[in-house]
Amino acid sequence: MTAIVLVHGLWADGSAWSETITELQALGHEPVAAQLPLDSLEGDIAAVRRVLSTVDGPVLLVGWSYGGAVITSAAVGQDHVKALSYVAAFAPDEGESVSDIAHRNPGSVLPAYFRVTDDGHSYLDRANYGEAVAADAPAERTALAAAVQKFPRLGIDGAPSGAPAWRTVPSHYLIATQDRVLPAATQRELADRMGAHSTEWNTGHGPMYAHPKDLAAYLGTLAKGL
Repeated sequence: MTAIVLVHGLWADGSAWSETITELQALGHEPVAAQLPLDSLEGDIAAVRRVLSTVDGPVLLVGWSYGGAVITSAAVGQDHVKALSYVAAFAPDEGESVSDIAHRNPGSVLPAYFRVTDDGHSYLDRANYGEAVAADAPAERTALAAAVQKFPRLGIDGAPSGAPAWRTVPSHYLIATQDRVLPAATQRELADRMGAHSTEWNTGHGPMYAHPKDLAAYLGTLAKGL
């Protein structure tokens, strides 16, 4: 059976996938969610490769938001990763950073809700977390996500990416057309550049919060095709 490894984004943790994991399990899959330290891109890549070392192939490696940048490098040299799935995700080319991609097109609300701690970490304003990340999700679900969000180290989004796995590994891209974090125009540009099989949903940046059952069905179908 294809293993499904799920990678979260910034200002989140592995629990972002909770409902999706439950739905995937109900479909007969055995998904695993990585927990990113969010101190450096290199450390996050290492964390995903650690998880990959614990599962048998073939593997569908899934990245959401910043997690897309992580899987782009983490899958390099991992022969049992047979496909990549980007969910409203950053997909940098070699030498490109998440920050570079974030500034491609206007429209993100992140600058309004971005907060910085005294010791150089960031978080999203909890009262507005849902509005930014998943306005179409139940308020209680995004309130929980806001409460458990991780605090990424400042500058993590500026690290340049290495050679991208998507050049050699078949890739899929789920475009969120109502995204308020990563504009849909940017997502389409990334998907086109990758030559990814793209699908568009009328949802916000976090479909795992708003549509976990549909997302599980989508990922399950991709996994079955490997």
